[in-house]
Formats: sequence, structure tokens, C-alpha cells
Amino acid sequence: MSEFLAELIGTMILIIFGGGVVGGVVLKKTKAEGAGWIVIAIGWGLAVTMGVYAVGSISGAHLNPAVTIGFASIGEFPWDKVPLYILAQLIGGFIGGVIVFFQYLPHWKETKDPGDQLAVFSTGPAIRSTLSNLVSEMIGTFVLIMGLLFIGANEFTEGLNPAIVGLLIVAIGLSLGATTGYAINPARDLGPRLAHAILPIIGKGSSDWGYAWIPIIGPILGGTYGALFYKAIFIGKFTIAFWIVSVVIVIIFIGALMNELKNRNLSKNKL
Repeated sequence: MSEFLAELIGTMILIIFGGGVVGGVVLKKTKAEGAGWIVIAIGWGLAVTMGVYAVGSISGAHLNPAVTIGFASIGEFPWDKVPLYILAQLIGGFIGGVIVFFQYLPHWKETKDPGDQLAVFSTGPAIRSTLSNLVSEMIGTFVLIMGLLFIGANEFTEGLNPAIVGLLIVAIGLSLGATTGYAINPARDLGPRLAHAILPIIGKGSSDWGYAWIPIIGPILGGTYGALFYKAIFIGKFTIAFWIVSVVIVIIFIGALMNELKNRNLSKNKL
């Protein structure tokens, strides 16, 4: 199997299990309806575990453009392979979304809320606030890449690494995922969102393209910074890229804080 096909299949598996667990919880008249956030977080952790087990020995199982770009930014992955990996991941995410659609065919018409339908395919914020949502995705993916590098720096029993990575995803979901649904992966969000836009889902609404850039840019920025931060702080190799991205991150964080303070003051004035 080629690396391209491996990344495609691995990401497809990721979305089949991950989108599948969301569908079971949020769509109407499923046996798992209302099972809750913990079930979703565990489901996504197992989704990543299965994807990594499937293709880890072939492509490294990035399954995520933020991982691919983050590793490339510190020399752990060749830049010339980055476009191929990202394309495979996006296609795999799209196909996975289509398969989840067919899995729940009778349940779309029973689910009257278009937002619940969209949630099966892509992420959305609990409170819509552009810069704060961006910060949440950045933090989640920063922790993801740091965690992957921590795991890679330790020795585990052969074959255990994918399960540890899955636990990392569960931890991120439980601790950091409740603000934006923790895309932490542009392909996980964009691929299925495209499927949502194209598929003949009964009663569907907007694919929310106005929000779609956040789970793309946030994970890429956060993931790249996670890799650069690890290289600088843990390995002791500071680069110009580290300082540049550090400045960008600080500006975004300050902007998010100022925006929330402004919104709070506006709310007080209205009262």
C-alpha cells in the first residue's frame, strides 16, 4: 500500500468511528441517543487508535494536516510529501463522512435540527466568538502535537503506542473539547463538511462555511507551535520560526482576551 492510500484509509477509518459516535449520540431515534459527551470523547479516542493501528506502519498515520505540517516544521517529516499527505487526509475525511451518512440513513429525517445533523460531520462552537474559538482550537492542537512528541520520546511495549495516542485524544476531548468540539484536525472537519454540503440530507441546513476556517487555521497554528515549542524547550533548538510563531500566538491570545472584555462591557452597558 502506498503512503497516500494509507493516509486516505486511515483518515476514513477515523471519521467512520468518530463521526459515527457523534451520529449515534445526537441523531434522533438511535439506540445511543443522548449518551453524552463522555461517550463522544471515548469514541473519538478509539477512532484515532483504530486509524493508527491500521496504517501506522505504512505512513506513520498522521491522519491530520496539523500533524503533518507540525512534524515538517521541525524536520521530522519531508516538506515535499506534505501536499500528498494532506490531499489523502482530506479525501479520506470526505469518504468517511459519506459512509457515516449511509450508516444513519433513516435517522436524518427524524432529526429536525439542522445543527445536530451538521454536528455529525463537522465541529461548531458552544459559544460563537471568533478569536476565542480560534484560541481553543490552537490550544487543543498544541497539546496534541506536544503529546505525540512526548509519546514518541518514550518506549512502550510493542504495539501499545496507538492506544496511548487514543488516550491522549480522549484526554483532550474531556478537558479541552467542550468549547468548539475539538476539531484539532483540518481534515477531520473540512472533509466531512464538504460531504455534508454535497449529500442529499433530508432537512439539512447550512454547512456553516463562515466558521469553517477556524478548525483549519487554529489547528495548523497550534500544531506548528506545539512542534516548534517542543524542539525549543525540550531539545534546546530555538529557531526564527519559533519566535515568529510565538509572536503571532501572543497577538491572537491578547486579541481574544480584549474582544471578550469588550463584549462584557457592552453587555453591562445594555443592562
